[in-house]
Amino acid sequence: MLAYGIALLAAVLTIVLLRERLGGGALLLAFAADVVATVVIFAFSVGYRNSSFYDPYWSVVPPLLVLYWMAVGGTLGDPRSLLLLALVLWWAVRLTHNWGRGWEGLGDEDWRYRQLQAQLGPLYWPVSLLGIHLMPTVWVFLGCLGAYVATGAAVVDALPWLGADELPRPAPLGPLDGVALLVTGAAIWLERRADLELLAFRRNRDDSSELLRSGVWAWCRHPNYLGEIGFWVGVCLFGVGASPAAWWVWLGPVVMIALFAGITVAMIERKLAAAKPGYSAYQAQVPRLLPRLPLRGRRQSPAA
Repeated sequence: MLAYGIALLAAVLTIVLLRERLGGGALLLAFAADVVATVVIFAFSVGYRNSSFYDPYWSVVPPLLVLYWMAVGGTLGDPRSLLLLALVLWWAVRLTHNWGRGWEGLGDEDWRYRQLQAQLGPLYWPVSLLGIHLMPTVWVFLGCLGAYVATGAAVVDALPWLGADELPRPAPLGPLDGVALLVTGAAIWLERRADLELLAFRRNRDDSSELLRSGVWAWCRHPNYLGEIGFWVGVCLFGVGASPAAWWVWLGPVVMIALFAGITVAMIERKLAAAKPGYSAYQAQVPRLLPRLPLRGRRQSPAA
C-alpha cells in the first residue's frame, strides 16, 4: 500500500509540474504520470528484490486514468463515461481482489520473473524495468485509449498528430454503446467465472497433474485470458461509439491480443506441456482461446 501511495503522489506531482510545459494535454500528462509512477514501483521491486510489486499495477491504474480524463473532458455526469467508469471499476476491483487472494506476502514472486532472473543474471533488473514494468504500462495505456476518447478528453486536447483536432464532441449513447456494454460485461463475467472455477479446482484436486475439465474451462484452454482480451475490446468499443473517426483506439485491443495470444499464453502453454502428462494431446482437442460452437456438451477443458 505504501508503494502505491507514493506512486500515486508522484503521478499527481508530475501532472502539476508538467501541466504548463505540455500545454495541459491530458494524454501526454497522463502518460508521463503513468511512467513516473511505474518507476516508483520499480524502485520498490528492486528494494525488495521482487518484481511482483508491479503485478497489481495492471488493474489499479485504468480507473484513475478514466477519472482523470472524465474531469478533463467535463463528462463527470455523462451517461457513457459513468457506464464506462462503472465497468472499469468492476473489472479493477475484481482483478485486484483475485490477485490479492493468491498473494502470499513480500516473498511471493511470479514464476516467470524468477525464471527470467535465473536466465539473465545481472541483466535481469534492466530487463525487468523495460519488459516487466514499463512495457506493460505502455500496453495498458494504449488499452485505455478508448476511454480517452469516450470521456471527451481527446476533443479537449485536440492533438493534431492524432487527428483529434477534427473530432466532434462525443456522440450521444447509441447502439454501439450497447454492444460495448455487452462485450465488456460478458468479458468481466467470463474472467471472474474462470478464476473462481480455477481456484475451487486447485483447492480440491488430489494431484497437481490433473486437468480441469468443467465449466468455462471446457470452452477453451484459457478462458481467463479470453475474458481479459474481451474487456479491452469493450473499452475500445466505447471509444468508437463516442467518435468513430478515432481509428487509433483500436491500438489497444490489437496490443492486448498480441500480448496475451502471442506471449503470455505461449509461455503458460510451454509450462503446462512440461508439467502435465497428456497436455499436448489435450491441445489438439480443445481450442486455445476462441471456443468452438456449439459449446453445449463439451466436457474437455484446460489444465490449471
